[in-house]
Amino acid sequence: MSKQPLPQLFDATCQSDAHVRWLHLCACDALVDGGLAVSFDVVYLGAPCTAFAVRFQGQVRAYLNRCTHVAMEMDWIPNRFFSSDGQWLLCATHGAMHHPLTGACTAGPCNGGLTLIHTREQGDAVHWQSQYDLLPAI
Repeated sequence: MSKQPLPQLFDATCQSDAHVRWLHLCACDALVDGGLAVSFDVVYLGAPCTAFAVRFQGQVRAYLNRCTHVAMEMDWIPNRFFSSDGQWLLCATHGAMHHPLTGACTAGPCNGGLTLIHTREQGDAVHWQSQYDLLPAI
């Protein structure tokens, strides 16, 4: 009797495009270098979650608003993630510092980097990309 290979439950190379969409987030000028973030609601791995977008060195980045140390939101005042010098994204509870362009934790209690959400600027708008595990909140 020959062994049959087990079926794959998920093949990242064969994702359906059914859940991959670009969704409007905000106007480009709503994001200022080192300034306030724009928050938005998502469903990540089936659970409701808040995400945020910022601009740093002219580039837009978006991440889940979730501390990598303990699953809680990072901002101490709504939409305030940057350090006072505008160079780092901070977890207000634990003091972890993350690089704005990569989400990598550079200081404080680190447990990996922030979860990136792909963004693009098109015309005068910023869009974020949904995925099989990251969907817009209804």
